[in-house]
Amino acid sequence: MPRKILGTTDAIALIVGIVIGAGVFKTPALVASHTEDDVMFILAWLLGGIVSLIGALNYAELTTAYPHTGGDYHFLYRAYGKRLAFLFAWSRMSVIQTGSIALLAFIFGDYASQFYSLGSYSESIYTLGIIIILTLINILGLTFGATAQKIFTVLEVAGILMVILSGLFFATPVIPQNVTATVHTTPPSSSFGMAMVFVLLTFGGWNEAAYISAELKSGAKSMAKAMIWSMVIITLVYLLVNFTYLYIMGHQGIAHSNAVAADLMQLVWGPKASRFIGLLVAISALTSANATIITGARSNYALGKDFPFFKEIGIWNQRSTSPIRALLLQGIIAIVLVGLGLLTRNGFETIVDYTAPVFWFFLLMVGIAVLIMRVKDPKRERPFKVPLYPILPILFCLSSTFLLYSSLTYTGVGALVGVGVLIIGLIVYLVMPTVNAR
Repeated sequence: MPRKILGTTDAIALIVGIVIGAGVFKTPALVASHTEDDVMFILAWLLGGIVSLIGALNYAELTTAYPHTGGDYHFLYRAYGKRLAFLFAWSRMSVIQTGSIALLAFIFGDYASQFYSLGSYSESIYTLGIIIILTLINILGLTFGATAQKIFTVLEVAGILMVILSGLFFATPVIPQNVTATVHTTPPSSSFGMAMVFVLLTFGGWNEAAYISAELKSGAKSMAKAMIWSMVIITLVYLLVNFTYLYIMGHQGIAHSNAVAADLMQLVWGPKASRFIGLLVAISALTSANATIITGARSNYALGKDFPFFKEIGIWNQRSTSPIRALLLQGIIAIVLVGLGLLTRNGFETIVDYTAPVFWFFLLMVGIAVLIMRVKDPKRERPFKVPLYPILPILFCLSSTFLLYSSLTYTGVGALVGVGVLIIGLIVYLVMPTVNAR
């Protein structure tokens, strides 16, 4: 069984590390191209923080009332039963989480190769190597994985702060601050909605904290504190870095930039600064990959504990305080996906993107579970209750519905890939020798 060995700072490092990834260096340009002016650009990031904080408050209630290594899987199991929970764990194990690990490893390989090439197969060596190394670190024990996470997170945030300080104190704005530009022709309402999709994707990952809720040594209330403080820190960092982009490059400059952070640093320190940004993006991908490995293996472990067919991954190693077999299986699947990605790189990234509708569907189900469990289990002790109930849970469900709709609209027929994953999972569920959970 999992032991309570993590502190509040460990949880904050995991949440901040998994959320502040490579996205903050890519999505600002997309957000700028779908907003009318400076005010709407900053407002989009502020609203993203508010929506994410509302989601974190809902999760805080579930994680404090039902702390479990299975996280979302456990919440879905209690609210809806074993079938929906199994489909969630299956999709997470087969594509969503392992695909995220592989994609983050690809990003690390890309940028690490730019910083220091290992030859013609440099990207592949970095990509496969980092999955193996991070998996081994976490197999050694949660203490090693959590320590690595704190180091990566400190380096990542320090790098972003250098970008902010460089822009605010060592650069001169290239255009007047009061100049704004419309860089699109689509209606403001629909464009702002698309901007929010990109913003909320950049805020994505805070829910992963649920998977370590049973391992916090400081108790259930610490998880609520960790989630709330993490969202405050993340929102402040995002607001500062995007204000810095805006201050130096202007709205139109951001919208037309392919690498906004690199462009900003080159304006301040010259062309060689792009190597620093490459290293920073690599560290960000490394940070998110490590956190994803930590949390992903725990939902696999929970699946193995509940379903005898997967019992081999439901074993917890007490010496290393980690689910070693679940980590190994996750690493193997991620490496297989990397192999597929090396053959058809664009196709692989597209498949990962197409799982977004499945992710937002299950996140919506977790939001509804807050309401269901209040009715289904009213006597349960809840160390933290979401404020303004039921208003905030309903707002969380509405935002998840919006993102589910937006992801379906964006992917179109590609959403069938995610549906296919669920259908395969349903077939596996039906043909398992024993489908009754323990």
